[in-house]
Amino acid sequence: MRPLTRPAAPAACLVLASVLLASGCSPEPQDRAAPPVTPGPTVTVTAALDEAARTAERYRRSGGTEDVYGIQRGPGAGGVPLVTVWTRGEERDAGRFDALKVSVTGYLEREEGVSLERGYLMDVFGPDGSLRHRLDARR
Repeated sequence: MRPLTRPAAPAACLVLASVLLASGCSPEPQDRAAPPVTPGPTVTVTAALDEAARTAERYRRSGGTEDVYGIQRGPGAGGVPLVTVWTRGEERDAGRFDALKVSVTGYLEREEGVSLERGYLMDVFGPDGSLRHRLDARR
């Protein structure tokens, strides 16, 4: 006589359904497209944002552009500083970007003691969080 065996598939389905119900989730349809991903600045530490805002405040008090609300500096490729700027302005054209670049780098050298002797890297993000400019000014 053969022992009675039950197929494992119905038991596995019950376990999966129980887990989904307990977690409040339901399976997604396979034809649903994932939402588009918009690249932009990412921050993993609140302290970095606070320091970027404080640096921008000092920059504005020294006569810098009022639209700048964040300036962060850190190590970049090749041992030069990476300067990240967040602005509410529309520095899309080359002339406005050049003015911003000169203003920010001049401030960093003069007031913050940052050496740009070997050059720098700069990323500028606009009011919507999109990357507006990426500059490699290494010497």
